[in-house]
Amino acid sequence: MQVRDVMSREVQATTPHATLREAAELMKKLDVGPLPVCDENHLVGMITDRDITVRAVAEGQDCFEGKVRDVMSTDIVSCCEDDDITVATRLMREKQVRRLPVLSRDKRLIGIVTLGDVALNTGDTQASARTLQAVSEPNP
Repeated sequence: MQVRDVMSREVQATTPHATLREAAELMKKLDVGPLPVCDENHLVGMITDRDITVRAVAEGQDCFEGKVRDVMSTDIVSCCEDDDITVATRLMREKQVRRLPVLSRDKRLIGIVTLGDVALNTGDTQASARTLQAVSEPNP
């Protein structure tokens, strides 16, 4: 089974130039914690609600003027739409992430695959359980 068979295609992103408030408003509207950050459909980072509160607020950044690019993570873990789903679950376990941006071969964001997508759409409950366990373990 390939990632394209289980991923969510309805993914919205923000831009590096958006304000922290705009990103937070989009997170609230979509009811999500993480948002991909794209520059012309090319993935350049990820920003989470935690990035906004811990990095930005704790550093005293103004949510009206602070930019997504200032607090986003740029060390992004992603997979390709034609990767086998085992590649995605291995990356989730190794990097301890519950969501992976899915890229086309020309590096454009086309979806996201979540631990929930794997659990609901693959029928492999053991792989889902192993991945959840690995993702949930504390960092050494």
